[in-house]
Amino acid sequence: MSDRAIQVENLVKQYGQVLAVDRISFDVAPGELVGFLGPNGAGKSTTMRMLTTYLPATSGVARLCGFDVMDDSMAVRERLGYLPESVPIYPEMRVEEYLVFRARLKGVERRKRAARVEYCLERCRIREVRRRLVGTLSKGYRQRVGLADAMINDPPVMILDEPTSGLDPVQIRETLNTIKELAGSHTVLLSTHILPEVEAICNRVMIINRGTIRWDGMLSTLAKQAPVIVMEVRGPASEVKPFLTKEPGVTGVRQASGDQNLAFYEIDAPAELLEPLAKKVIEKGWLIRRLDLRRQRLEDLYMNVVLRGDPAAAAA
Repeated sequence: MSDRAIQVENLVKQYGQVLAVDRISFDVAPGELVGFLGPNGAGKSTTMRMLTTYLPATSGVARLCGFDVMDDSMAVRERLGYLPESVPIYPEMRVEEYLVFRARLKGVERRKRAARVEYCLERCRIREVRRRLVGTLSKGYRQRVGLADAMINDPPVMILDEPTSGLDPVQIRETLNTIKELAGSHTVLLSTHILPEVEAICNRVMIINRGTIRWDGMLSTLAKQAPVIVMEVRGPASEVKPFLTKEPGVTGVRQASGDQNLAFYEIDAPAELLEPLAKKVIEKGWLIRRLDLRRQRLEDLYMNVVLRGDPAAAAA
């Protein structure tokens, strides 16, 4: 395997006048589990389809395990497991029959085929439906059959687009555990709209918006960032906010929600100022209905980058 499982350099995809992906570049190391996030229409699925050879790029270079996705597409497919958002599986085949067929198609050795099918049936929790026709399965089961298909040839790189779509809470937890266990021996690029799923299993996150990578970093950096003091105060907003802003050690105050007499404030200040600030607010005769210390979460980062286009958040 190359020293980079996935390499992307200035990748572009244009549909007529629409620029879906705009010169993105990133690398993913072998064994990494990376969350690939963004709103609908941001370019996530388009990027994944280009990486998996399903869609040609307008320009730029993409390589998997050192093989160019355009010039060496068959070599890329041999080393790739892909779960698209809408799983294309044959409804007239039985689950086990389908996985055997896919194993043969993907070149799994005959002597290893049966063991590999059993392993994927077990890991994807679909043994109980192995004899059923795929067309009779619920969406959640079809999604897990698709994941088993992506795993069947034990590929070094896996690209998963919304792998938990349609699953119930128990199935989601089991599927996430399976994906997390794949990391280390496999490189996984995971797309989902469910941010807590990414926080639960990924170490690194990339956020794409309007065709451009807006943030790429380790989730561990969020924990190191300064916390925010959250305070809900009953008092005149025209006085509360200026009062908080002038306090020593406070570097910023935002009125998050509320009205003129009861509002939430997000206060950028050291954690040790939480109690002294609260005391001063009470001394002013204002009522505190909520007081909390909030560390930045992935959701906060996502909202800053996608909704507000906050350059400070994007550079964090």
